[in-house]
Amino acid sequence: MVCTNPGLAKAEVRKGVGIVQQAEKRYRGKGIKNRTAIWTPEALPPAPESLLRRSTRMLYQAVGFVPTPEQERILACLKRFILVAGGEQGGKSLCASKYLLARLPDTPAVDAHGQPYRALYWLVGPDYAQTSREFEYLVEDFQKIGLLQKATSRVDPGTIWLKDGSRIETKSASDPRRLTRDAPDGIVACEAMQLTVETFERIMGRVGPNRGWVFLSGTFEREAGGLWQQLWKAWQSGYDDRQSFSLPSWSNTSKYPGGQSDPEIQRLQRESSDDFFMERIAGQPVPPRGMVFPEFRADIHVQDVQYVKGLPVQLWIDPGFTPESACAVEYVQEVNGRVQVFDEIFEHGLVTEDIIDKAMNDPRYARYWKDVTGGVVDMYGTQHHSMPAVAELWLSSKARLFLSSNRVAVHEGIERLRGFLKVDALTGGSKIVFSPKCKGVLSEFGVYPNPFTGLTAVYAWKMDRDGRAVGTTPEQRHCNGITAIYYGLVDRYGFSYTRNRSKIQVKSWRQIAEAKPRQ
Repeated sequence: MVCTNPGLAKAEVRKGVGIVQQAEKRYRGKGIKNRTAIWTPEALPPAPESLLRRSTRMLYQAVGFVPTPEQERILACLKRFILVAGGEQGGKSLCASKYLLARLPDTPAVDAHGQPYRALYWLVGPDYAQTSREFEYLVEDFQKIGLLQKATSRVDPGTIWLKDGSRIETKSASDPRRLTRDAPDGIVACEAMQLTVETFERIMGRVGPNRGWVFLSGTFEREAGGLWQQLWKAWQSGYDDRQSFSLPSWSNTSKYPGGQSDPEIQRLQRESSDDFFMERIAGQPVPPRGMVFPEFRADIHVQDVQYVKGLPVQLWIDPGFTPESACAVEYVQEVNGRVQVFDEIFEHGLVTEDIIDKAMNDPRYARYWKDVTGGVVDMYGTQHHSMPAVAELWLSSKARLFLSSNRVAVHEGIERLRGFLKVDALTGGSKIVFSPKCKGVLSEFGVYPNPFTGLTAVYAWKMDRDGRAVGTTPEQRHCNGITAIYYGLVDRYGFSYTRNRSKIQVKSWRQIAEAKPRQ
């Protein structure tokens, strides 16, 4: 955007295409390092030969940056939310810093009061150290184009001040609660795939007030669960202003001159497992095999929903009787017609009395208790297993909570939950959402690693050695939270289709009148 306010001084050149004009004035007639071209507009290649905007190409010439074809596709994308899955040493940090540089002209020239607009950008990493590469690249680039006023020597935290008052700040995601107060115009998430779901939700929320953009860059981490693999697949279509890319290691020809045919890349492909090579070198996701709910999307089904004081709370419970299972207690409210799972108890090795005590006395859960009106437990919770039934213990203890129960076949429960996970074509939302605090049930959907082992453990179909699903019933492992959810949905909303009936019996008006004569 070109600044149209005549009262702005020429020094305020960072706004709109003014940044390009400043750089052009500074570099016209000077040779660019490692380039034979002279920096003038005439020296630029014709627009059809490049995917990049003219202002972006001029900025990159000013800093001596020549993107590879893979980088150019990413840097030319003007979607609001971008996810880049990079291979090791694929140039992710360089690409991320150059993306921020290219988006500078997109900020407004003036604010709502006609004053120079002072933009704010964040570099967010799992810790401050992970933001250092991008920080250093940006300091170097702003020095080259004459926009740097000053910068801190450290990144913990670090700040870059530009001559027009705009700032770039580093942020650590070690405590997501600190990603508050300000509303940045853009966020670069460094090593994004080491970030948690909660941090991702915070980042996406912070850019809302200013309609800012988010650039997420990192390498797939198998130990982090399947969140980023899910997002990458969901954003491939480019729908809803979101786009994902891969930046394989061999695209960095300074490290691998032979590209994909480079001997070192060939060696890695021979000696590494297929999953490792695809994710860590090629930047392609390998989701857990045989997932029962592949339609689950963290960007849609995981939201920062909170407990609404005064609304009824239901406890949907799977006691988890087997030694390797967990006891799952899902805290559920219905808000504006949508099911919100806002918290959970997900424990291993505790008996029912311990779970009841936790629900009533633990400070995290005790504040919900006054609104708890009932609950649901699976059929095994009403049976005696050489001990009192789980439902009896909840009713006879101080909790005095009645738990209803219905017999639900596995395939019926899966179908009921699938109906609630379905994304509405008009609103883009679903009928059920989960808080990031529900790490137990989310681990079963593949979003988080298992909270007990730290490994990816999803609810999956039985698989043969060739990776094909076997049978019609999933393995009854890693599903306690999911089971609790679909038992609750069936109890509250019924089955998604008529069970085992070829005909539906309906009474006539005459039969009704005869059964209940008018008074």
